[in-house]
Amino acid sequence: MKKTLILSSLACGLLFTACKDNNESKENSQQEKETPKETVATQLSLEKTAAGPEFPGATLLIKDLTAKPAEGDSVSVTINYEVKNYELKAQTSDAKDRTCNNSKDGQHIHFILDNAPYAALYAPTHTFKVAKNSEHHLLSFLSRSYHLSLKNKEAYQLVSFKIDDKGNLKKIENPKTPMLFYSRPKGTYVGNDTKEVLLDFYLVNADLAKDSLKIVPVVNGTNMADINEWQPYILKGLPMGDNKIQLNLVKKDGKGLENNPFAAVSREFTLAESEPVK
Repeated sequence: MKKTLILSSLACGLLFTACKDNNESKENSQQEKETPKETVATQLSLEKTAAGPEFPGATLLIKDLTAKPAEGDSVSVTINYEVKNYELKAQTSDAKDRTCNNSKDGQHIHFILDNAPYAALYAPTHTFKVAKNSEHHLLSFLSRSYHLSLKNKEAYQLVSFKIDDKGNLKKIENPKTPMLFYSRPKGTYVGNDTKEVLLDFYLVNADLAKDSLKIVPVVNGTNMADINEWQPYILKGLPMGDNKIQLNLVKKDGKGLENNPFAAVSREFTLAESEPVK
């Protein structure tokens, strides 16, 4: 009887050890399969990318900016642009060679009011609403079809204005302090557009090198390498789902620009493997 109990105990022990080893083997095998995926997902990087074709003589002008009463305490403002040596709605020549998102509607104007998400304008006239008794800063610049800004000084316009309590529009002097305007990433990216996401911004009254400034980008809570050149960048390795980016314009020593509402801006955007986006 004792021998039987001993043999049974040994058999159970061997069976337990075999099951444990088998389970650990399965777990290790599963981890080996999953590790590469996890590694890829965490390889977040920010890299410089080509600026794209130049457009010598491309010019954006504001012909007029007018306001008229709208419902309630708001006014309707209309801006009319004049575009020279640049074709709106055309596909930029290297668009097919780019891996980032490209607009099927072609080249356009980025309309950024008070550093809010931009509106893409494919025609030189745009109407928008603002409140009475308000002050605004409107940046407009020419954009390639894949949303990359033209950075020559003739290709942008900054206009500041205020609306009084009667709804009248009056232009005011533009700020003289450094201004950082956010452009991309924006909205939702699907499929292949998620692999490389364009990071682009616009600087006014600021030269990073000459003014001893830099931009500190923070992506999903991670501090990326400092940006010391005003040029386009590509984000790689972003996770699917919601993402957040913050750009901080600071001095070379890392100190912030005091009392400057245009020194920091953040935005959220979404990546999805396929439609419909959940």
